[in-house]
Amino acid sequence: MTWYAIANKSDWKNFNEVKVRFPSADQVGDDRMVCNIKGNQYRLVVRFSFLYKAIQIKWFGTHAEYNKIDVSTIQPDV
Repeated sequence: MTWYAIANKSDWKNFNEVKVRFPSADQVGDDRMVCNIKGNQYRLVVRFSFLYKAIQIKWFGTHAEYNKIDVSTIQPDV
């Protein structure tokens, strides 16, 4: 099952609940989490609003690209 499909069906109330499903994910900052995708080949940076039950994708890329960004301030390209 894909990360999106799992997240879409979930009703997480805090980061601890997310970590139960994605133990390798790391919380960064107050509202962001970095998830490893496809055996850590890719990284997904998401912002959670548990109050509004919303997840915003901030960034997605390879592990090598991830090492070049500031995960706490990265914004999606629009």
